[in-house]
Order: sequence, then C-alpha cells, then structure tokens
Amino acid sequence: MRFKTFYKLSFLGLFLASMLSHAQVENTDAPLDDLGEVDDQFQELFFEALKQSGIENYMRSVDALQKCIAINPTESVLFFEMGKNYNKLKNFGEAESALKKAVKLEPDNEWYLDELYDVYAQQNDYDKAIKTLKQLVKYHPDYREDLAALFVRTKDYDEAIKVLDQLDEEYGVSLSRDFLRNQIYDATGQKKEQIENLEARVENNPDQESNYLALIYRYSESGNTEKAFETAKKLLEINPESQLVHLALYKFYLDDNEPEKAIASMEIAMKSPQIKAEAKVLVLADFVRFVGENPEYEDELVTISTMVGNSNDGKTLVELAQYYLTKGDKEKAIKYYSEALQLEGDNYGISRNIIVLHIDLKQYDLAYKKTAETLVKYPSQPELYLMAGVSLNKINRFEDAIEQLKMGLDYIIDDKKMESDFYYQIAQSYLGLNQPKEAKRFTDKANKFEISE
Repeated sequence: MRFKTFYKLSFLGLFLASMLSHAQVENTDAPLDDLGEVDDQFQELFFEALKQSGIENYMRSVDALQKCIAINPTESVLFFEMGKNYNKLKNFGEAESALKKAVKLEPDNEWYLDELYDVYAQQNDYDKAIKTLKQLVKYHPDYREDLAALFVRTKDYDEAIKVLDQLDEEYGVSLSRDFLRNQIYDATGQKKEQIENLEARVENNPDQESNYLALIYRYSESGNTEKAFETAKKLLEINPESQLVHLALYKFYLDDNEPEKAIASMEIAMKSPQIKAEAKVLVLADFVRFVGENPEYEDELVTISTMVGNSNDGKTLVELAQYYLTKGDKEKAIKYYSEALQLEGDNYGISRNIIVLHIDLKQYDLAYKKTAETLVKYPSQPELYLMAGVSLNKINRFEDAIEQLKMGLDYIIDDKKMESDFYYQIAQSYLGLNQPKEAKRFTDKANKFEISE
C-alpha cells in the first residue's frame, strides 16, 4: 500500500485522556478509591500493550489489550491496537475482526480504516479493499490513486480511467498515474483513446514538453510517423532548447532525406546531459549505419567520436570500435575498445577483442602483454591461454608457450575444436625447439580430434 499513515503517540495520548475522563464520568457512583485503582490499572495495562508492541512482542500486547477491554469495552482504540498487532502477526482473520469493531465504534476514523485496508491489501482481497478505500478517499488523493490501481487489478478499467481522469483534472498529470493509465490502454488495446488523451494534454498544456514527447512516442508506436514528425517539429518551435526531442527528430530527418538536419540532431542528442547513455548508444548505432551507407559523412562521425571519447559511456565507445572493425580499420577499433575498457574494466569481451586484434595485426608482444594482464582477472578462461601460446610462439618463446598452453588444457570442458587448437600450438612450440618427435605426437593428437569431428 503506497499511502500508509502511522499512528502517533500523541494521538494515543488523546485517546487515553479521553478514556480516563470517560471512565470518571461513567463511574460517578463508584467509590473514589476504587475508581482510582481502576484508572491506574487501565493506564498501566494500556501502556504495557504499547510497550510490548513497540518491541514486537505482539501477543503480549494483545494479552494486555484484552485485559483493557475487560475493564472498558467501549474504547475503539483498544480494538485498533489489537488489530494492528494481529496484522503484524499475519493473523488476518483476528485483525479484521478487531478492526471492524474499532470502525463500528468510530466509523469515520481514518486511521482505523487505513489499517483495515492494509489487512485486505496484504491478502489481495480486492473487493473488501475497494469497499474500504471508498470510505477513505475523502481523506487524501493518494487513496484515490490506490483505488484506481485496485480497479486495474480487478480489470474494472472504465472505473479506473474515471478515477484517473478526476485526479488529473484536479492535480495535474503524474508519472505514477500515467503508468496506470498506460497499463489500461495496453490491456484494452485502446490506442486511439490513449492518443486522444495525449492530444488533449498537448492542447491544454502547450508548454509542457513531456506531453509532446509522450505523444511523439505513441504516434511512432502506432505507425503514424507523419503525425509524430509534425509533433516533434511543433515541440521544437515552442521550445527551441529542447534536447530530448532530437532523439526522435534525427530519425524523421533521415527518413525525410534531410541528412544535414539529421546529423545536427544526432550531435545535440550525443552532447545532451539529459539523455541517458543507453539512448545515446542507439543514436550512435543509427549514425554508424547511416555513415556505412553514406561514407561522405564520415568526417561528421569523427566529430561525434571526439564527443564520445570525452564521455563516460563505454557502450558508445564499443559501438565506434565495432564500426571501425567493419571498415577494416583495426587500429582505430583497438583505440576505442581500449577507451571502453578503461570505463568497463571488468568486461571480458572487450579485453578478448583487443587481444584478438593485436594478434591479427601481428603485434604479438602487445598481444601477450594484454593476455597476461587479462589472465590475472580471468585465470580460468582457456582461450586466453591459447592466445598467450600463439603470441609466445610468434616471438620464439617456445618453452613459455608450452607452459601456458599446457596450463590452459586443464580448463577446457567439452570443446574438442579448442583442444585440437591447443595441441596444434604445442606442436608448433616443439618444432621451434627442434623436437620433431614431440611435435609429431601433439600434431597427431590435434589431427585425431579433427578426424573425430
């Protein structure tokens, strides 16, 4: 339950004062000494109940409250406190019974109704929870939002929409209510109604950026790109400083064959501190694809690469590395992978790609150095030992290569192809050491795996 009020000690003090004065009025015929003893006993038991509840001895609290009720069964707060204790103990039947007695004694007490609602909410008893909330809605708008959420749970979507519309009209829109509203539209397939609601918001609040952005998204989702594009341009007119709108605009400009405007929007999006890294990755991926088809704009990609290089976003750097890899520029790919690795030091995939590229470029010393560094973090990755062995063989460090390769064999699990590669590299090491007999033995092992496959 989102809106849960807490019972204050001062509130209990008011009840206690009320009870004591009530007891004095009701017992005017009793001897004065006996009345004092009753009052003292009642007060002592009541505060004992509160103390035991405070230290989570809920049954002891219940016992004290039952003794209080034996003295005065007309005080609603006793049943309320008992209901709270039973609620904590997950004894929902007794909790409901006690709280209903409290509500019967004091029907308009928000605290009692709130606790009773909590009992029903914990049991997912939606019908009773809704009935209780309808009594609570006059106290706070959050109860009305809870009511809308329960209507969604019970699939009473029309009632939920009515409540949400009333709340939006009185208090303005909110993210939590929009979440509920979108759940309803998704469940009912009411895309038209959803768009109409957003159109009305734009019309009624023409300076609210979030309304335009939501409408652009919904238009795009429904395939109405023309309306989405119009809405994006309208937002830019009323708010030229908007950055988020460019997440949509650049796509529309590309589709409309306006590459210069598309690139300008991409650059704004990539620079924007308001736009999350995940979204920038998608922008960059689109930019990379665009430049792949239109290489004349590669200078602009380089410009954006500089922006990305100064950012704290490893994913965009990986996108750039992969772009240059597809272009065959392995040096630049290594550059961007290395920058990404500085930001994502625990990313094994990036480390592996860097090593592979160094081997492809015949930079064997660097490849072995990077492999040794990576093995410190990932000592059970067999392919690292294989790449170490390959690199060491290429720089004539054959004994070191054999040591690395034999260590790596221990980590191979059900991968005959990799095991064959290891044996082949060990054979190369022995050839380098001028030990042809050993070289043949491991070559035969490698061939045996290849034949079996």
